[in-house]
Amino acid sequence: MYPDLSYLLHDLFGTQPDNWTSVFKTFGLLLVISILVAAWLFYLELKRMAEAGVYKPEIVKTKVGLPASPWEIGSNALFGFLLGFKGVYIVQHFAEFQADAAAVLLSGKGHWLAGIAGAALFGFMRWWEKKKTALPKPKEVALKFYPHDRIGDITVVAAVSGILGAKIFAILEEPSGFMRAPLETFFSGSGLAIYGGLICGYLGVTWYLRKHKIPFWPTADAVAPALIVAYGVGRIGCMLAGDGDWGIVAAPQPEWWFLPDWMWAYDFPHNVSRAGIPIEGCEWHYCTRLDPPVYPTPFYETVMSLLIGGFLWAIRKRITVPGTLFFIYLLLNGIERFFIEKIRVNVHYEWMPFQPTQAELISFLLIIVGIGGLVWLRRKKGAVA
Repeated sequence: MYPDLSYLLHDLFGTQPDNWTSVFKTFGLLLVISILVAAWLFYLELKRMAEAGVYKPEIVKTKVGLPASPWEIGSNALFGFLLGFKGVYIVQHFAEFQADAAAVLLSGKGHWLAGIAGAALFGFMRWWEKKKTALPKPKEVALKFYPHDRIGDITVVAAVSGILGAKIFAILEEPSGFMRAPLETFFSGSGLAIYGGLICGYLGVTWYLRKHKIPFWPTADAVAPALIVAYGVGRIGCMLAGDGDWGIVAAPQPEWWFLPDWMWAYDFPHNVSRAGIPIEGCEWHYCTRLDPPVYPTPFYETVMSLLIGGFLWAIRKRITVPGTLFFIYLLLNGIERFFIEKIRVNVHYEWMPFQPTQAELISFLLIIVGIGGLVWLRRKKGAVA
Protein backbone atom coordinates (compact mmCIF):
# COMPACT_ATOMS: atom_id res chain seq x y z
CA MET A 1 0.00 0.00 0.00
CA TYR A 2 1.00 3.57 -0.56
CA PRO A 3 -0.47 5.81 2.16
CA ASP A 4 1.56 8.69 0.76
CA LEU A 5 3.95 9.42 -2.10
CA SER A 6 7.06 8.44 -0.14
CA TYR A 7 5.95 4.77 -0.02
CA LEU A 8 5.41 4.70 -3.78
CA LEU A 9 8.85 6.21 -4.37
CA HIS A 10 10.33 3.61 -2.03
CA ASP A 11 8.95 0.79 -4.17
CA LEU A 12 10.02 2.47 -7.41
CA PHE A 13 13.45 3.80 -6.48
CA GLY A 14 14.30 2.38 -3.04
CA THR A 15 14.22 5.74 -1.26
CA GLN A 16 13.44 5.91 2.46
CA PRO A 17 9.71 6.22 3.29
CA ASP A 18 8.34 9.00 5.49
CA ASN A 19 10.57 11.64 3.89
CA TRP A 20 9.39 15.09 2.79
CA THR A 21 7.26 13.61 0.00
CA SER A 22 5.01 12.05 2.66
CA VAL A 23 2.98 15.30 2.77
CA PHE A 24 1.45 14.22 -0.57
CA LYS A 25 -1.22 11.74 0.48
CA THR A 26 -2.18 9.10 -2.07
CA PHE A 27 -5.91 9.38 -1.54
CA GLY A 28 -5.81 13.16 -1.89
CA LEU A 29 -3.77 12.95 -5.09
CA LEU A 30 -6.19 10.46 -6.65
CA LEU A 31 -9.14 12.58 -5.53
CA VAL A 32 -7.67 15.55 -7.42
CA ILE A 33 -6.98 13.37 -10.45
CA SER A 34 -10.55 12.04 -10.40
CA ILE A 35 -11.92 15.60 -10.41
CA LEU A 36 -9.66 16.52 -13.34
CA VAL A 37 -10.68 13.39 -15.27
CA ALA A 38 -14.35 14.19 -14.70
CA ALA A 39 -13.85 17.78 -15.84
CA TRP A 40 -12.04 16.65 -19.01
CA LEU A 41 -14.71 14.10 -20.02
CA PHE A 42 -17.48 16.53 -19.13
CA TYR A 43 -15.83 19.23 -21.24
CA LEU A 44 -15.50 16.94 -24.25
CA GLU A 45 -19.16 15.97 -24.13
CA LEU A 46 -20.42 19.53 -23.55
CA LYS A 47 -18.36 20.73 -26.50
CA ARG A 48 -19.67 17.92 -28.73
CA MET A 49 -23.24 18.81 -27.77
CA ALA A 50 -22.62 22.51 -28.44
CA GLU A 51 -21.27 21.69 -31.91
CA ALA A 52 -24.36 19.52 -32.50
CA GLY A 53 -26.61 22.49 -31.72
CA VAL A 54 -27.94 21.21 -28.40
CA TYR A 55 -26.92 24.39 -26.59
CA LYS A 56 -27.40 28.03 -27.45
CA PRO A 57 -24.74 30.48 -26.25
CA GLU A 58 -25.39 32.82 -23.35
CA ILE A 59 -24.73 36.43 -24.38
CA VAL A 60 -22.88 38.25 -21.61
CA LYS A 61 -22.20 41.96 -21.81
CA THR A 62 -19.07 43.11 -20.06
CA LYS A 63 -16.79 46.12 -19.97
CA VAL A 64 -13.17 45.85 -21.08
CA GLY A 65 -10.36 48.27 -20.38
CA LEU A 66 -11.36 48.91 -16.77
CA PRO A 67 -8.67 49.36 -14.10
CA ALA A 68 -8.41 46.86 -11.28
CA SER A 69 -11.25 47.14 -8.79
CA PRO A 70 -10.68 47.24 -5.01
CA TRP A 71 -12.18 43.74 -4.82
CA GLU A 72 -9.73 42.35 -7.39
CA ILE A 73 -6.75 43.91 -5.66
CA GLY A 74 -7.99 42.89 -2.22
CA SER A 75 -8.74 39.27 -3.11
CA ASN A 76 -5.33 38.90 -4.76
CA ALA A 77 -3.67 40.50 -1.75
CA LEU A 78 -5.49 38.10 0.59
CA PHE A 79 -4.29 35.12 -1.43
CA GLY A 80 -0.74 36.47 -1.36
CA PHE A 81 -0.93 37.01 2.39
CA LEU A 82 -2.06 33.43 3.04
CA LEU A 83 0.58 32.06 0.70
CA GLY A 84 3.38 33.96 2.40
CA PHE A 85 1.99 33.62 5.93
CA LYS A 86 1.66 29.83 5.78
CA GLY A 87 4.24 29.01 3.11
CA VAL A 88 7.27 30.45 4.88
CA TYR A 89 6.15 28.99 8.21
CA ILE A 90 5.80 25.53 6.63
CA VAL A 91 9.30 25.77 5.15
CA GLN A 92 10.73 26.77 8.54
CA HIS A 93 8.75 24.14 10.48
CA PHE A 94 8.48 21.37 7.93
CA ALA A 95 8.70 18.53 10.48
CA GLU A 96 5.64 19.90 12.26
CA PHE A 97 3.79 20.25 8.95
CA GLN A 98 4.78 16.74 7.90
CA ALA A 99 3.46 15.27 11.15
CA ASP A 100 0.04 16.96 10.91
CA ALA A 101 -0.52 19.15 7.87
CA ALA A 102 -4.15 19.94 8.69
CA ALA A 103 -3.29 21.15 12.19
CA VAL A 104 -0.70 23.59 10.83
CA LEU A 105 -2.87 24.88 7.99
CA LEU A 106 -5.89 25.44 10.23
CA SER A 107 -3.98 27.04 13.09
CA GLY A 108 -3.08 30.68 13.61
CA LYS A 109 0.59 29.90 13.14
CA GLY A 110 2.41 31.69 10.35
CA HIS A 111 5.10 34.17 9.35
CA TRP A 112 3.56 37.67 9.56
CA LEU A 113 6.28 39.52 7.68
CA ALA A 114 6.13 37.06 4.78
CA GLY A 115 2.34 37.35 4.77
CA ILE A 116 2.44 41.15 4.52
CA ALA A 117 5.07 40.96 1.77
CA GLY A 118 2.98 38.42 -0.12
CA ALA A 119 -0.13 40.59 0.15
CA ALA A 120 1.72 43.64 -1.17
CA LEU A 121 3.27 41.68 -4.04
CA PHE A 122 0.10 39.97 -5.24
CA GLY A 123 -2.01 43.09 -4.85
CA PHE A 124 0.49 45.08 -6.89
CA MET A 125 0.69 42.37 -9.57
CA ARG A 126 -3.07 42.46 -10.06
CA TRP A 127 -3.10 46.27 -10.23
CA TRP A 128 -0.25 46.30 -12.75
CA GLU A 129 -1.81 43.54 -14.88
CA LYS A 130 -5.06 45.48 -15.24
CA LYS A 131 -3.23 48.78 -15.79
CA LYS A 132 -1.48 47.39 -18.86
CA THR A 133 -4.84 46.57 -20.51
CA ALA A 134 -6.75 49.64 -19.29
CA LEU A 135 -8.29 51.91 -21.94
CA PRO A 136 -8.76 55.70 -21.75
CA LYS A 137 -12.46 55.02 -22.23
CA PRO A 138 -13.63 51.50 -21.28
CA LYS A 139 -16.04 49.92 -23.77
CA GLU A 140 -18.79 47.37 -23.52
CA VAL A 141 -18.58 44.14 -25.52
CA ALA A 142 -20.90 41.16 -25.90
CA LEU A 143 -19.34 37.75 -25.39
CA LYS A 144 -20.78 34.32 -26.18
CA PHE A 145 -20.47 31.63 -23.54
CA TYR A 146 -21.32 27.98 -24.17
CA PRO A 147 -21.54 25.52 -21.24
CA HIS A 148 -18.12 24.05 -22.05
CA ASP A 149 -16.64 27.56 -21.72
CA ARG A 150 -17.74 27.48 -18.07
CA ILE A 151 -16.24 24.08 -17.27
CA GLY A 152 -13.80 25.62 -14.78
CA ASP A 153 -16.56 27.26 -12.76
CA ILE A 154 -18.76 24.15 -12.91
CA THR A 155 -15.86 21.96 -11.75
CA VAL A 156 -15.10 24.22 -8.78
CA VAL A 157 -18.77 24.34 -7.74
CA ALA A 158 -19.09 20.56 -8.06
CA ALA A 159 -15.82 19.88 -6.21
CA VAL A 160 -16.46 22.23 -3.28
CA SER A 161 -20.11 21.26 -2.77
CA GLY A 162 -19.33 17.58 -3.40
CA ILE A 163 -16.45 17.32 -0.95
CA LEU A 164 -18.43 19.26 1.67
CA GLY A 165 -21.40 16.93 1.17
CA ALA A 166 -19.20 13.84 1.31
CA LYS A 167 -17.77 14.97 4.63
CA ILE A 168 -21.18 15.86 6.10
CA PHE A 169 -22.72 12.51 5.11
CA ALA A 170 -19.69 10.66 6.53
CA ILE A 171 -20.24 12.48 9.83
CA LEU A 172 -23.96 11.58 9.79
CA GLU A 173 -23.02 7.96 9.15
CA GLU A 174 -20.88 7.83 12.31
CA PRO A 175 -21.54 10.92 14.46
CA SER A 176 -19.76 9.54 17.55
CA GLY A 177 -16.33 10.08 15.96
CA PHE A 178 -17.21 13.66 15.09
CA MET A 179 -18.38 14.38 18.63
CA ARG A 180 -15.06 13.15 20.05
CA ALA A 181 -12.93 15.37 17.81
CA PRO A 182 -15.04 17.76 15.69
CA LEU A 183 -12.31 19.81 13.97
CA GLU A 184 -9.94 16.89 13.41
CA THR A 185 -12.75 14.76 11.94
CA PHE A 186 -14.17 17.48 9.70
CA PHE A 187 -10.86 18.61 8.23
CA SER A 188 -9.21 15.20 7.91
CA GLY A 189 -8.55 13.85 4.42
CA SER A 190 -10.25 10.56 5.20
CA GLY A 191 -13.90 9.84 5.88
CA LEU A 192 -15.79 10.82 2.72
CA ALA A 193 -19.21 9.40 1.84
CA ILE A 194 -19.39 9.27 -1.94
CA TYR A 195 -23.17 9.56 -2.09
CA GLY A 196 -23.08 12.65 0.08
CA GLY A 197 -20.70 14.11 -2.47
CA LEU A 198 -22.99 13.06 -5.33
CA ILE A 199 -26.11 14.58 -3.76
CA CYS A 200 -24.55 17.89 -2.67
CA GLY A 201 -22.53 18.15 -5.88
CA TYR A 202 -25.79 17.71 -7.79
CA LEU A 203 -27.45 20.49 -5.78
CA GLY A 204 -24.49 22.84 -6.28
CA VAL A 205 -24.26 22.28 -10.03
CA THR A 206 -28.04 22.50 -10.46
CA TRP A 207 -27.97 25.91 -8.82
CA TYR A 208 -25.19 27.01 -11.18
CA LEU A 209 -27.02 25.72 -14.27
CA ARG A 210 -30.18 27.60 -13.34
CA LYS A 211 -28.21 30.75 -12.66
CA HIS A 212 -26.77 30.69 -16.19
CA LYS A 213 -29.90 29.25 -17.86
CA ILE A 214 -28.14 26.09 -19.02
CA PRO A 215 -30.58 23.24 -19.92
CA PHE A 216 -30.53 20.62 -17.18
CA TRP A 217 -31.28 17.31 -18.90
CA PRO A 218 -28.71 17.49 -21.72
CA THR A 219 -26.13 18.57 -19.15
CA ALA A 220 -27.09 15.69 -16.85
CA ASP A 221 -26.53 13.29 -19.76
CA ALA A 222 -23.19 14.93 -20.52
CA VAL A 223 -21.90 14.51 -16.99
CA ALA A 224 -23.11 10.93 -16.42
CA PRO A 225 -20.09 9.08 -17.92
CA ALA A 226 -17.71 11.56 -16.27
CA LEU A 227 -19.20 10.94 -12.82
CA ILE A 228 -18.90 7.17 -12.87
CA VAL A 229 -15.39 7.20 -14.37
CA ALA A 230 -14.26 9.73 -11.75
CA TYR A 231 -15.74 7.47 -9.07
CA GLY A 232 -13.66 4.59 -10.37
CA VAL A 233 -10.49 6.69 -10.38
CA GLY A 234 -11.23 7.83 -6.84
CA ARG A 235 -11.58 4.21 -5.73
CA ILE A 236 -8.04 3.61 -7.00
CA GLY A 237 -6.98 6.06 -4.30
CA CYS A 238 -8.94 4.09 -1.69
CA MET A 239 -7.25 0.88 -2.84
CA LEU A 240 -3.71 2.26 -2.95
CA ALA A 241 -3.97 4.11 0.35
CA GLY A 242 -5.95 1.49 2.25
CA ASP A 243 -8.29 4.06 3.74
CA GLY A 244 -10.69 1.57 5.34
CA ASP A 245 -13.13 1.24 2.43
CA TRP A 246 -12.35 -2.44 2.13
CA GLY A 247 -14.51 -5.52 2.38
CA ILE A 248 -15.39 -8.02 5.06
CA VAL A 249 -13.12 -10.97 5.86
CA ALA A 250 -12.75 -12.95 2.66
CA ALA A 251 -14.02 -16.51 2.36
CA PRO A 252 -11.49 -19.23 1.47
CA GLN A 253 -10.32 -18.81 -2.10
CA PRO A 254 -12.13 -21.31 -4.39
CA GLU A 255 -10.18 -23.72 -6.57
CA TRP A 256 -11.64 -22.25 -9.76
CA TRP A 257 -10.14 -18.79 -9.05
CA PHE A 258 -7.59 -18.06 -11.80
CA LEU A 259 -6.81 -14.38 -11.13
CA PRO A 260 -4.05 -13.14 -8.80
CA ASP A 261 -4.64 -14.03 -5.14
CA TRP A 262 -4.81 -10.39 -3.99
CA MET A 263 -7.89 -9.85 -6.15
CA TRP A 264 -9.75 -12.32 -3.93
CA ALA A 265 -8.31 -11.46 -0.54
CA TYR A 266 -5.82 -8.76 0.48
CA ASP A 267 -4.24 -7.72 3.75
CA PHE A 268 -3.61 -4.04 2.87
CA PRO A 269 -0.07 -3.70 4.29
CA HIS A 270 1.01 -0.18 5.36
CA ASN A 271 -2.60 1.02 5.12
CA VAL A 272 -3.18 4.68 5.93
CA SER A 273 -5.84 3.74 8.50
CA ARG A 274 -3.22 1.89 10.56
CA ALA A 275 -5.70 -0.91 11.02
CA GLY A 276 -4.80 -4.52 11.76
CA ILE A 277 -1.72 -6.11 13.32
CA PRO A 278 1.89 -4.83 13.35
CA ILE A 279 4.14 -5.78 10.43
CA GLU A 280 7.15 -7.58 11.86
CA GLY A 281 10.38 -5.60 11.54
CA CYS A 282 8.71 -2.48 10.16
CA GLU A 283 9.83 0.80 11.71
CA TRP A 284 8.05 3.21 9.40
CA HIS A 285 5.07 5.45 10.12
CA TYR A 286 2.52 3.01 8.67
CA CYS A 287 3.33 -0.51 9.84
CA THR A 288 0.14 -2.55 10.02
CA ARG A 289 -1.71 -5.06 7.89
CA LEU A 290 -5.06 -6.79 8.11
CA ASP A 291 -5.26 -10.29 9.52
CA PRO A 292 -7.25 -12.12 8.24
CA PRO A 293 -7.29 -10.64 4.71
CA VAL A 294 -10.45 -9.02 3.32
CA TYR A 295 -12.15 -8.56 -0.02
CA PRO A 296 -10.45 -5.68 -1.94
CA THR A 297 -13.76 -3.94 -2.66
CA PRO A 298 -12.18 -0.66 -3.90
CA PHE A 299 -10.58 -2.67 -6.70
CA TYR A 300 -13.90 -4.29 -7.56
CA GLU A 301 -15.60 -0.89 -7.65
CA THR A 302 -12.88 0.56 -9.85
CA VAL A 303 -13.36 -2.20 -12.41
CA MET A 304 -17.17 -1.99 -12.35
CA SER A 305 -17.20 1.79 -12.50
CA LEU A 306 -14.86 1.95 -15.47
CA LEU A 307 -16.93 -0.70 -17.27
CA ILE A 308 -20.12 1.27 -16.63
CA GLY A 309 -18.38 4.47 -17.72
CA GLY A 310 -17.19 2.84 -20.92
CA PHE A 311 -20.71 1.59 -21.64
CA LEU A 312 -22.27 5.02 -21.08
CA TRP A 313 -19.61 6.67 -23.24
CA ALA A 314 -20.24 4.16 -26.03
CA ILE A 315 -24.01 4.70 -26.17
CA ARG A 316 -24.12 8.45 -25.48
CA LYS A 317 -24.45 9.47 -29.15
CA ARG A 318 -27.38 7.07 -29.68
CA ILE A 319 -29.48 8.69 -26.96
CA THR A 320 -32.19 10.90 -28.48
CA VAL A 321 -34.31 11.69 -25.41
CA PRO A 322 -32.53 14.07 -22.99
CA GLY A 323 -32.21 12.61 -19.50
CA THR A 324 -32.08 8.97 -20.60
CA LEU A 325 -28.34 8.54 -20.15
CA PHE A 326 -28.47 10.16 -16.71
CA PHE A 327 -31.20 7.80 -15.49
CA ILE A 328 -29.28 4.80 -16.87
CA TYR A 329 -26.28 6.06 -14.89
CA LEU A 330 -28.34 6.32 -11.69
CA LEU A 331 -29.68 2.79 -12.21
CA LEU A 332 -26.30 1.17 -12.88
CA ASN A 333 -24.56 3.16 -10.16
CA GLY A 334 -27.21 2.13 -7.65
CA ILE A 335 -27.00 -1.56 -8.61
CA GLU A 336 -23.22 -1.54 -8.41
CA ARG A 337 -23.08 0.05 -4.98
CA PHE A 338 -26.05 -1.86 -3.52
CA PHE A 339 -24.46 -5.24 -4.18
CA ILE A 340 -20.89 -4.24 -3.23
CA GLU A 341 -22.27 -3.27 0.20
CA LYS A 342 -22.99 -6.94 0.85
CA ILE A 343 -19.26 -7.66 1.15
CA ARG A 344 -18.06 -4.27 2.34
CA VAL A 345 -17.28 -3.04 5.86
CA ASN A 346 -19.64 -0.23 6.75
CA VAL A 347 -21.74 1.24 9.54
CA HIS A 348 -25.22 -0.30 9.72
CA TYR A 349 -28.33 1.47 10.97
CA GLU A 350 -29.26 -1.11 13.58
CA TRP A 351 -32.44 0.73 14.59
CA MET A 352 -33.96 0.20 11.15
CA PRO A 353 -35.50 -2.97 9.71
CA PHE A 354 -32.94 -5.17 7.90
CA GLN A 355 -30.16 -2.96 9.40
CA PRO A 356 -29.10 -1.30 6.12
CA THR A 357 -26.09 0.92 5.58
CA GLN A 358 -26.40 4.53 4.47
CA ALA A 359 -25.04 3.57 1.04
CA GLU A 360 -27.57 0.75 0.69
CA LEU A 361 -30.46 3.12 1.37
CA ILE A 362 -29.22 5.74 -1.08
CA SER A 363 -28.26 3.22 -3.77
CA PHE A 364 -31.71 1.62 -3.48
CA LEU A 365 -33.27 5.06 -4.00
CA LEU A 366 -31.01 5.60 -7.02
CA ILE A 367 -32.26 2.33 -8.52
CA ILE A 368 -35.88 3.38 -7.98
CA VAL A 369 -35.25 6.88 -9.40
CA GLY A 370 -33.35 5.42 -12.35
CA ILE A 371 -36.13 2.98 -13.26
CA GLY A 372 -38.85 5.55 -12.58
CA GLY A 373 -37.06 8.17 -14.66
CA LEU A 374 -36.67 5.84 -17.65
CA VAL A 375 -40.36 4.89 -17.47
CA TRP A 376 -41.34 8.58 -17.21
CA LEU A 377 -39.23 9.53 -20.22
CA ARG A 378 -40.63 6.65 -22.24
CA ARG A 379 -44.22 7.68 -21.48
CA LYS A 380 -43.39 11.33 -22.13
CA LYS A 381 -41.91 10.44 -25.51
CA GLY A 382 -44.97 8.37 -26.33
CA ALA A 383 -47.32 11.18 -25.39
CA VAL A 384 -45.42 13.66 -27.59
CA ALA A 385 -45.38 11.23 -30.52
